[in-house]
Amino acid sequence: MFLSFEEFHARAEAVRLQIAAACAQAGRGPGEVQLLAVTKTHPAAAAEYAARYGLNAVGENRVQEGVEKRAQCTASIRWELIGHLQSNKAKLAAQHFDRVQSVDSVKLINHLDRGAAEAGKVLPILLQINAGRDPAKFGAEIEEAPALLEAALAKPNLRVDGLMTIAPLTAVPEEMRAAAQRTFAALRELRDELATRFGVPLKELSMGMSGDMADAIAAGSTCVRVGTALFGSR
Repeated sequence: MFLSFEEFHARAEAVRLQIAAACAQAGRGPGEVQLLAVTKTHPAAAAEYAARYGLNAVGENRVQEGVEKRAQCTASIRWELIGHLQSNKAKLAAQHFDRVQSVDSVKLINHLDRGAAEAGKVLPILLQINAGRDPAKFGAEIEEAPALLEAALAKPNLRVDGLMTIAPLTAVPEEMRAAAQRTFAALRELRDELATRFGVPLKELSMGMSGDMADAIAAGSTCVRVGTALFGSR
């Protein structure tokens, strides 16, 4: 049985407090960090809850699931794709999502630009970078980022908002935290370097989830992607 709105509200308030505390520790304002509610594998009610609470966006991992859920949802909220995107689903993603955070190849950039053009829109995107150099994670390598950004900036129907990454998973908690901190710092440094080199702001740094958002916020995250802490385990 899915949780009640009251339970979700209490969970969301707790997450908000965690974000505020992490921001205070980092000398940042809580308004600098967006809470993206990750609704994957949960019913459309999860997006309804997020909108009712006052959040402005939800994140989905799979294109088809997100498209179906959006059609069922009556609330006004933005839908972002945060999961790996295959080229053959790019057109559908461009049509139905308000932003795609998981853009990791020139091929995908080409497909998304065409799909956005057909949909008559400019699609905001984030470039997904494997900043932790984790072989189990998707994302372009750090060295590939300049060419990826250059390709995306040349597309008339795409707008690059910034970068996204996922921290590596390790079996040892202490090692995992250190790896996450290194990953987030690496993405921040890459963003600063690319912004200077290409003369674009790249304001968004989407990094941090339920378990590592404090470290992500300390490193400069502007968007934390939270599912479990809001909706419980799947």
